[in-house]
Amino acid sequence: MTAREHSPGTDRVQLFDTTLRDGSQTAGINFSVEDKLRIADRLAEFGIDWIEGGWPGASPKDSQFFEQMRGRRWPKSRLLAFGSMARPGKSASADPGLRHLVESGADGVCVFGKSWDLHVTKALGIELPENLDLVHDSVGWLKEQLPTVFFDAEHFFDGYRDNPGYALEVLKAARSAGADGLVLCDTNGGSLPFTVAEIVAEVVHHFPDTLIGIHAHNDCELAVANSVAAARAGARMVQGTINGIGERCGNANLVSIIPVLQFKLGLDCGIDAAHMQQLGSLSRFVNEMANRLPWQHQPFVGLNAFAHKGGIHASAVRKDSRLYEHIDPALVGNERLILVSDQAGKSTVQLKMAEMGLDLNLDGNDPAVRKAIQRVKELENRGFAYEGAEASFQLLLLKAMDRFQPYFELDGFRVIDEKQGHEEEPISEVCITLRVGQQTTTTSARGNGPVNALDNALRNALIPYYPGLAGMRLTDFKVRVLTTQQATRAMVRVLIESTDGQAKWGTVGVSANMVDASYQALADAVQYKLMLDKASPAA
Repeated sequence: MTAREHSPGTDRVQLFDTTLRDGSQTAGINFSVEDKLRIADRLAEFGIDWIEGGWPGASPKDSQFFEQMRGRRWPKSRLLAFGSMARPGKSASADPGLRHLVESGADGVCVFGKSWDLHVTKALGIELPENLDLVHDSVGWLKEQLPTVFFDAEHFFDGYRDNPGYALEVLKAARSAGADGLVLCDTNGGSLPFTVAEIVAEVVHHFPDTLIGIHAHNDCELAVANSVAAARAGARMVQGTINGIGERCGNANLVSIIPVLQFKLGLDCGIDAAHMQQLGSLSRFVNEMANRLPWQHQPFVGLNAFAHKGGIHASAVRKDSRLYEHIDPALVGNERLILVSDQAGKSTVQLKMAEMGLDLNLDGNDPAVRKAIQRVKELENRGFAYEGAEASFQLLLLKAMDRFQPYFELDGFRVIDEKQGHEEEPISEVCITLRVGQQTTTTSARGNGPVNALDNALRNALIPYYPGLAGMRLTDFKVRVLTTQQATRAMVRVLIESTDGQAKWGTVGVSANMVDASYQALADAVQYKLMLDKASPAA
């Protein structure tokens, strides 16, 4: 038996998002009602067909969410409530859980039922025929009340492998009761793509006029692959979450699935080019709502998804991006990133110059380019890293071309750390002397640590000359030990991210002394801000 394949471009795949329900079960994620409202509207703005909002009646939060969603005005997307079959021994019409679904104000429901005989007899503790009656009775009653009812066949692939006849009987019970779609669930996340494809093709064969869906979990790191295999075999609904969040190892990641289906298989997901370009921002928005840092290596939308570090790669994409990029990053709202490292070559530096608008006519044999390459390699050999420090790299290039005039220079600084008694908090104080033009200024400041005190002293010394620095602040500070075998004598690398409320920039410093490394990164951050402002010292 081979997977039934559909011709590219002839079928519409419906997108079903369960970020607000399955995704909210992720360890460490706790969406507020306001978070859920904002995510739902963002999903609708993107163009997701079906948005599963949660399980009304199961928690006050989900009930409140559905209540507040009654006034929604979505042009395309439809809101679904999630729930289970009626409880054994109860008729569907008398089951309070099903009534909560009907009264939720949703456009339809997605309900799950057992399709693995092992779950029927051991988890539910009922006979196999009774489970079929539950499915038929529940789906049938819900269909009488609501226009749309989808049936999630829980543990379908495990059930099909153990008892294919019974698993298909469960689907028939749901379909004969009026289910608008049958969703095959890899609930334990243990299935393989070729198995999924074969089983989906078999189900499509048995239900040729029925919408078949796939709901995959990622316990084998195959949820995306299984979803794509199912779509290729005939499934025309794909369920998943944004960024693949979900319990245990997560759910199928719609951020990867959508571009794969549209760009690689030629299957229409209903997302036009303009909305597809919002994919990256949608991914970042959900991460923000979930209070999670973005995965920088996430396919399609991650910061490094189209990053090129080696000089050969950078040279090649400059000639034709297809040489080292499988799609145009702009299609999914991303952009190419040329990283600077000890593997940098002439093309890398020239591309970075082009990004910054610096001397585009310089060729690879120009002394400034050669000097910049040599300097990058020397500094990276010492532990500098410019992948997250674009501002420091731009300053390096400008210095190599003798096009940068420092806004200030350091004469020296002194750090005093004092701690009295075991229980008392330590006190840090820094005295710094700087030269600004022809003037010298000495300032001291305290902080809750030597780096904070240094930052305060540097600002105090410079703000009288450059008032614009008052609006600058640090947003991130990272320290990395580079030579662990040297223990407390190790070299450290400090990476700093700064902002002035409009732009963001990263800088780097390296030293065996953490305060010195911090000063290098801080000084670069300030110099870069002053360069952005085209600042001149106040009289």
